[in-house]
Amino acid sequence: QVHLVESGGGLVQAGGSLRLACEASERTFIYSMGWFRQAPGKEREFVATITWSDSSTLYADSVKGRFTISRDNAKNTVYLQMNSLKPEDTAVYYCAQRAHFGISVRDSEYDYWGQGTQVTVSS
Repeated sequence: QVHLVESGGGLVQAGGSLRLACEASERTFIYSMGWFRQAPGKEREFVATITWSDSSTLYADSVKGRFTISRDNAKNTVYLQMNSLKPEDTAVYYCAQRAHFGISVRDSEYDYWGQGTQVTVSS
């Protein structure tokens, strides 16, 4: 069955960088993959997504210019390079796999989810 495993979270100071990775167990139904995050007391929010075929991307306004999503099809892996981190970026970050054609910013339109990785940015 499909499962996703995130890695790369940690504790950094404001202005620092982290690179998250998420490996999927199989490529059969990977049409796009995305990153979401959830801070304490807040709803889960969209961060970025990328299509597996042509690398089309979408970003949340809050991370544009600072975060970059990329993928390695041979490794069934999606990455999130996070630069110029802010305390407001502190959250649990989840990767998700969409098993249908197209791209979406809605968490309800993704089919599989990883366990999450904690990112903490200190001021």
